[in-house]
Amino acid sequence: MSSQLVGAGADLPDGFAAELIAWQRVHGRSGLPWQHTRDPYVVWLSEVMLQQTQVSTVLTYFLRFLLRFPDVQSLASAPSDEVMALWSGLGYYSRARNLHRCAQVVVAEHGGAFPRSARELALLPGIGESTAAAIAAFCHGERISILDGNVRRVLSRLLAFSGDMSQASAQKALGSLAQALVPKTAAGDDMTAYTQGLMDLGATICTRSRPLCERCPVSALCRARAAGTVDQFPVKTRKTQRRHETWWLLLARTVLASGQTHWWLQRRPSQGIWAGLFCVPVFDSDLSLMETVDATQRDKLRLLEPISHSLTHRELRLQPMLLDCAEQDAGWVSNGQWVPEYALHAHGMPAPLRTLLLAQRLGGGLQDAEPAR
Repeated sequence: MSSQLVGAGADLPDGFAAELIAWQRVHGRSGLPWQHTRDPYVVWLSEVMLQQTQVSTVLTYFLRFLLRFPDVQSLASAPSDEVMALWSGLGYYSRARNLHRCAQVVVAEHGGAFPRSARELALLPGIGESTAAAIAAFCHGERISILDGNVRRVLSRLLAFSGDMSQASAQKALGSLAQALVPKTAAGDDMTAYTQGLMDLGATICTRSRPLCERCPVSALCRARAAGTVDQFPVKTRKTQRRHETWWLLLARTVLASGQTHWWLQRRPSQGIWAGLFCVPVFDSDLSLMETVDATQRDKLRLLEPISHSLTHRELRLQPMLLDCAEQDAGWVSNGQWVPEYALHAHGMPAPLRTLLLAQRLGGGLQDAEPAR
């Protein structure tokens, strides 16, 4: 099947929706905390957290987040730093910023009630077409198909769809086919089971590698399996180029007379990696770091073990350097503040940095520190 086959007139397999719904009701996931609700706020929060993040990781964050912000009004009125602190560790921090902004828009412009249709939902900050479709389908039974990464993989294999997923035109064509597959009579519970079934199939059976085709409820309809070409779909010719960078981190700390440890933190720029989060000073080379530190303190710098950190399009090598300041003075590093160690949890920070500072607090890693050369 080519990417030109679109719409209801395309040669689509009969019975796909019925088989998927029946399977989901017996074998699909049913114990997740965001299921069995038609509250748009809860569904929206789960959908945003699940973007490019595993369910096992999301579970703890979701429950903690919902406990602190049980509704859209409480989220909208919260300080942004508190939202980012609670999100810290989930990654893809633009999601948290958009989440907060979206809540504010829903309260200010929609009276605290999410729009009901996918078309209107997609106009809100940070809500793409697939997330909008999920909210509309789960909460209001709208006949509309989601099309996230997992669903693209399922449908690409089911239809042996040869369109290049790196092209917007192919994504649009597959979206038309996805919509044509939605059962015409589905509403309410059927639409919920169909939508959840697509998610469950992609997450547990039709996985990126080593798919469990023998357990797939629609394997008899799958054209890629019939042709023995499951591993060739979805088609994506343009590969993401990963960049490799080394960041030098200055871990400046001071211990007050009271025995309290403070760390020097700065807020990251509003654009780029870790945008808007609190972080230690970052440098692009050891030379620029050394030039920033006062000459009288350079011999106090200690080199710690480097950390590898993977992002979507980048591989970071984080090289920390520890500096114990004799006094609470970091005037040579601008735009920052001393933060008490006990208050670190209240600041939105990148996960690897939080782990790194925690290791120093516990005394880990210090024995491996060596003077900077």
